Amino acid sequence: VQLVESGGGLVQPGGSLRLSCAASGFTFSNYVMSWYRQAPGKERELVAAITSGSEISAGEMTNYADSVKGRFTISRDNAKRTVFLQMNSLKSEDTAVYYCTVAAGTSRYWGQGTQVTVSS
Repeated sequence: VQLVESGGGLVQPGGSLRLSCAASGFTFSNYVMSWYRQAPGKERELVAAITSGSEISAGEMTNYADSVKGRFTISRDNAKRTVFLQMNSLKSEDTAVYYCTVAAGTSRYWGQGTQVTVSS
């Protein structure tokens, strides 16, 4: 399993960024994908998750941390094996390393992370 994040950077408060996570080594379309973040001195926390959508009747479902609801949007492109995190109206408290993750089998796999810094 390999997860490679990209799209982080420095942005001013109120700005936007779009993170991407390219996945390989597993059947991407079958698994829930999540974004977590870890700020300096804080524990890693769930930001957003999206179900596989492999069940046609259910479609994809998403879940967000309260702190990002209405500002962040998680989505996925199963054909491209990629999950995205669109982040709008960024705040200084969104500054963190953002990680893409998947639980496959008995293990949870993480990407290397991408730094997001919100500062004027």
